[in-house]
Amino acid sequence: MPLNVPQSVLKGNGPGVLPPMLEQYVHLRDQHPDYLVLFQVGDFFETFGEDAERLSRLLGITLTHKTSKDFSTPMAGIPVRAKDQHIERLLAAGVRVAVAEQMELPLSGLVERRVTELLTPGTLTDERLLSAEENYLAAVASGDGYALALLDLSTGEFRCAAFGTRGALYDELARYRAREVLLAPEFEENAALMADFRQRFPLMVSRGSFEEDAAREELQHTLGSVPESLVTSALVRACGAALAYARATQQGRLEMVTRLIRYEPGASLHLPESAIRALELFEPNAHGGQTLIACLAHTRTAGGRRRLRAWLRSPLLDELSIRSRLDAVDALVQASDLRGGVRSVLYRAHDLERLAARVSSRRAMPKEVVSLARTLELLPELEVLLAGHDGVLGHLGARLSALPEVVMLIRAALVDNPPLRLGEGGLIREGFHAELDALRAEALAGREWMAELEARERARTGLPVKVGFNNVAGYYLEVTQAHAHKVPADYRQIATLKDRARFTRADVREREREIARCETAAERLEVEAFTELRDTLAQHTEALSEVAGALSELDVLSTLADIAFARGWSRPRTLGAGATELRLRQARHPVVELALSDSFVPNDADLDTTRRVLLLTGPNMAGKSTYLRTVALCALLHQIGSFVPADAAELPLFDGIHTRIGASDDLAGGRSTFMVEMSELAAILHGATSRSLVILDEVGRGTSTLDGLAIAWATLEHLHRTGAFALFATHYFELTRLEGELPGVVNLHVAAQEEAGALTFYHQVVPGAAKSSYGVEVARLAGLPGAVTARAGQLLTGLAARDGGDSGVVQELAALDLARLTPLQALELLHAWQRRLAEGNMGENLSQDARAAS
Repeated sequence: MPLNVPQSVLKGNGPGVLPPMLEQYVHLRDQHPDYLVLFQVGDFFETFGEDAERLSRLLGITLTHKTSKDFSTPMAGIPVRAKDQHIERLLAAGVRVAVAEQMELPLSGLVERRVTELLTPGTLTDERLLSAEENYLAAVASGDGYALALLDLSTGEFRCAAFGTRGALYDELARYRAREVLLAPEFEENAALMADFRQRFPLMVSRGSFEEDAAREELQHTLGSVPESLVTSALVRACGAALAYARATQQGRLEMVTRLIRYEPGASLHLPESAIRALELFEPNAHGGQTLIACLAHTRTAGGRRRLRAWLRSPLLDELSIRSRLDAVDALVQASDLRGGVRSVLYRAHDLERLAARVSSRRAMPKEVVSLARTLELLPELEVLLAGHDGVLGHLGARLSALPEVVMLIRAALVDNPPLRLGEGGLIREGFHAELDALRAEALAGREWMAELEARERARTGLPVKVGFNNVAGYYLEVTQAHAHKVPADYRQIATLKDRARFTRADVREREREIARCETAAERLEVEAFTELRDTLAQHTEALSEVAGALSELDVLSTLADIAFARGWSRPRTLGAGATELRLRQARHPVVELALSDSFVPNDADLDTTRRVLLLTGPNMAGKSTYLRTVALCALLHQIGSFVPADAAELPLFDGIHTRIGASDDLAGGRSTFMVEMSELAAILHGATSRSLVILDEVGRGTSTLDGLAIAWATLEHLHRTGAFALFATHYFELTRLEGELPGVVNLHVAAQEEAGALTFYHQVVPGAAKSSYGVEVARLAGLPGAVTARAGQLLTGLAARDGGDSGVVQELAALDLARLTPLQALELLHAWQRRLAEGNMGENLSQDARAAS
């Protein structure tokens, strides 16, 4: 009976336990314990044991068994031809993959296999596996706060920053959406902290090498020195760990990383993780929902899309920079020929940023190098279009150096349509390499001799001789069996077929060897010539990166201009950092407007020193959250240098946008919806300043009514003291009385009207407090059974009467001047209040009726 070998055996229990091929598999897997090893066996990549069970679960493929006389183990595999699509799914699930390929033809015996690729979610460079977005590897170390390194190998981008709190670190990791996070060993000592990281970044949390001495050596090796900006041990360790981990996956080569940027998170508008999520900048909150990036991402290039994401996650704080971008967008809006011309040229451009990284790492394939030349050939057109412009557009035109020497070199060296891979021949253009040309000419002469051989032999022998070729026999002379006995004496038979015979001749074999020698030598010279070309191009990496950056910026600016022109957005007036006003006229939510088209109802928004806190009431579904998000998104778009979806806008410079909208929980982390809400609210109240925009929706709804009201009330008072620009949506109508008590608090509501039992939403924000939340009516619209909504209406009437009586009594009691009240008047008042409270007990009577009915 076959033995079912467990995973412990596959880890190796001495020689002879496993068949030789599986011992080879185990050896490779032991060398890469953190990877899923895909082990090539002919036309498949196989896995064994628990790895096979894991692969079967992840990909939903059939689990089989490898079985012999004394041995059986689970086995699962994927076809070699479908490798990329399956690896892409594994990486998306956070799995590291080691690809072990056969290094020789499987003729006899054990085939040599070697790991040729180490693929992890955060270290990809292959375009076949990459999306158009950034692909960041993050490394985190601690010491005087937290240090973060971010590395994108696909473009060579390498940056770092320091943070004082864990919350600030989390916000930054969320902004950059790191695909893989390396944690220093000190984090493992804190189980709660590790659990928190894994909960927030479930795809990949890895360990790395964070020793400071090794990190300094890695920085020295990669960058030539340890940058002076790395002033703390934590920064050195984080940056060195990121490089060391990346180097291990890249066969030791990191030429694409040429510099490190130390940036200050406070140099851009603060966007906490909660704000990014609530405003749906990059990910929708509901399945099938739309995001701001999807609304804006009509860029012509992949680099432009990445640059747009970078602008959205790091809006500007500098007034001059914002005005400069707005000037550029304005110029492109006004000049349709310029805008159309720029976008037409960019449409033909390739991803120059990633091409430059591929060139610098000497990994660019022939077609990628030709794509590089095609993109650089577009630059003179852009220079002509931007000529005569000043400001940002003029500066971009100056940065778009055509690099004619690079284009000339590539065009001189490579054919227009090169093969996909090296070694296939037909890559180097004729006239570029004299020795290569000579070898090609000699091979061509040999092939021409072979081409003429058939005619010569027919004339010489009088036989129907045919000349053929295959990979086994090489060139051969072929005649039918009826003529085989008539062939000349210099013919030597090499094969007999059913109706034909094949022959060769000494001069044919000699000519064939010469052709093969020339073609082999030519292929070798082609590879050498292309390698030299890549080495030369790598010397232009900095210039290529500069051009790539200019192209992506121009792409974003022209995209924002195109959107502004097509959708009727207006240029905002920048009021500056010290401004105390915000004015929006007929503002629209950019994503909702796109979905609803002409049916969207725009609204105004006005905040200043007398209207610092807008308290918004009204029914659910009426558009309160949309209104809040509209104001926040207009502020955000302004500070990336974009026009805004409004007829007119005057906006200050905010230092942060803080939001709390919607409900969510963290059950795995042991936190309820209310706990998550309070945690996010705490971060907002600690972080908001008088220059912040705070957007809050339904604070305190996750607990009892009195608790929630108290928290919402205290929160509103705190924001009033802080002086932040605030929009506060609530169903707690008790808060509306603060309009007269706290200067700057103003009541607004979303208009709705109940007519003939139907509720109509007008989606218009108007002054004053709402008359009702219309909760029962909204429930009816949502489809609750009629009996339920009817009963809810009865209960609501009774509860409102009781609460109304209680409130009135309390208010009158608070207003009494007891010193002037006679005993008789006091008794009369007590009697009146008692009667009113009794009349207001309808809600309690209704409850008694309900109990009796049950």
